[in-house]
Amino acid sequence: MSLKISSDGTFLDGQLLVAMPGITDQRFARSVIYICAHSKDGAMGLVINRRARRIKFPELLVQLDVIDAQAAIQLPKSADCIQVLKGGPVETQRGFVLHSSDFHIDDTTLPITDGISLTATVDILRAIANGLGPDRAILALGYASWSPGQLETEMQHNGWLNCSADADIVLGADLDQKYGRALRKLGIDPAMLVAAAGHA
Repeated sequence: MSLKISSDGTFLDGQLLVAMPGITDQRFARSVIYICAHSKDGAMGLVINRRARRIKFPELLVQLDVIDAQAAIQLPKSADCIQVLKGGPVETQRGFVLHSSDFHIDDTTLPITDGISLTATVDILRAIANGLGPDRAILALGYASWSPGQLETEMQHNGWLNCSADADIVLGADLDQKYGRALRKLGIDPAMLVAAAGHA
């Protein structure tokens, strides 16, 4: 966990971290991270543009005994389309569902912004399997965190930029476009950034 306060003195809850070319750690290169929690004690976020290539959402539901293999064939289309992402290198067997705020479980769901919430219990998976879940959702396996002062140092060394998030980027299905879209929110042309990095 780590501390980084934005220029206006507020924490980065609900913001995006966008990796700069200087980040050479392949776990985070060209990544976009949604900051779920940030306080004086640290930060925790989920990578939202890296696919977990070895498993699809219906298979995960079967593995977790949320449904049986036969039921996986009959899942609602909304459930079948949910992306399973590599949320980060910490606790990679743990799942986190980022979702639209039209769904809420008392004492379990954490509203992060007006449009995005986080639920990390199997109850949301059951709801999705039954067609009762949120309108939009992604599932991240694992998360990213920083030790005190680490993220602050990385940002000071231009490892990360931060910008406001919106549900279309966070919950969107086109993972390959999220990095470029986040950079454009910052007024940066991704092609120019790549060219500059190549001449560093």
